[in-house]
Amino acid sequence: MNIFFKYKKLFLVLIFLTVTIGFGYLLYSLFFRQNIPISPTTPKIVDTTGVGLPSSATGPGQIYQPGAGTGLPTKEPTPIASEPSEVARGGLTEVTKINNTKTLSSTLAANGVDLQYYDKNDGKFYRIDKNGKATAITDQIFHNVEKITWSANKNKAILEYPDGANTIYDFNLKKQITLPKHWEDFEFSPDGDNVIMKSIGLDPNNRWLAISNGDGSMVRALEPLGNRGDTVYPSWSPNNQTVAMYTEGVDFNRQKVYFVGLNDENFKSMTIEGRGFESKWSTEGDRLLYSVYSSDNNYKPSLWVANAVGDTIGSGRKNLKIDTWADKCVYNGNNDIYCAVPENLDKGAGLFPEMANYTKDRLYKIDTRTGLKKLVAVPDATYNMSNLIVSDNGYYLYFTDKNSELLHKIKLK
Repeated sequence: MNIFFKYKKLFLVLIFLTVTIGFGYLLYSLFFRQNIPISPTTPKIVDTTGVGLPSSATGPGQIYQPGAGTGLPTKEPTPIASEPSEVARGGLTEVTKINNTKTLSSTLAANGVDLQYYDKNDGKFYRIDKNGKATAITDQIFHNVEKITWSANKNKAILEYPDGANTIYDFNLKKQITLPKHWEDFEFSPDGDNVIMKSIGLDPNNRWLAISNGDGSMVRALEPLGNRGDTVYPSWSPNNQTVAMYTEGVDFNRQKVYFVGLNDENFKSMTIEGRGFESKWSTEGDRLLYSVYSSDNNYKPSLWVANAVGDTIGSGRKNLKIDTWADKCVYNGNNDIYCAVPENLDKGAGLFPEMANYTKDRLYKIDTRTGLKKLVAVPDATYNMSNLIVSDNGYYLYFTDKNSELLHKIKLK
């Protein structure tokens, strides 16, 4: 007992160190170890209202894996050139800023070269050319717009506000139409004459996938949503075959994608290898580019492509073996895509996309038919590239830097 009191301070220090080390290891195990623990079982998705979307037949789900050498190397070679090239040739490339104000939802103008965008500073819409000359396309001011959906001909836009208010603005007629607050997730038809949206009532029995005329009139319910609205994606295909998709879990790493038409068609479904589904139609609407994450890819977003028309739905599925999100890509023609690919992407980025908010992107071109990919440009500064746009003549690629919210361009030819 006397020994204990004699060395009491030493014992206390040892106990403190032991507890500290043990607690530190526990924190390391929970947050910093490379493996991400996953529950061995996943609860099934159940429609509790009885009014969920209808079932669909199963597609063939054929997977095509590209041959050796088509994936990205684990470490990119350092570009030889020390000075950036004016035209993208696969190395260090000059990036030009074309405006000085924060923008939202830039889109290619009807002439195929200029851009149209919303200026977050003054609340106006502008058209800007490749040299940075901006002209207001309407004198009306729209304060604090949160989201914008453009029609294909760029003559109309749906504006969504933080308080839930929605309006359609016609730039030709200079006319504004108010839409119901309980409408959300809008998309125009390819001709701009119709709009698809989700009508979310307070009662799950009054939640619908619906369409209206391009001015918000003549609303028609397509499918009941029930409690499954979060897994339904309005997405009008360019060929007018389908207007939306919805997903249903198979197991932790797989889902089924179902396609919704305008006339109760019973389309085949498509099995996808992952979660976090994001998609983009090819220009002709016959193929679907999408990104998902799974344990097979350390929960990073991975690009896939598959046939998505008629009886071919789900066939020809191909893993493009590139880690990025579908919304960081843009089609150039019906087969080729340009994608902004993070130089470094941590495990779990598919689960937590904000992990990539400050990564530096490189620009790749990918042939979705063959899986062949090549490095097009290494930007001359750090840019997190979003909302990629290619001019119709293929000379310029425009993008918005996610952090500065400014418009930039890369000269492709």
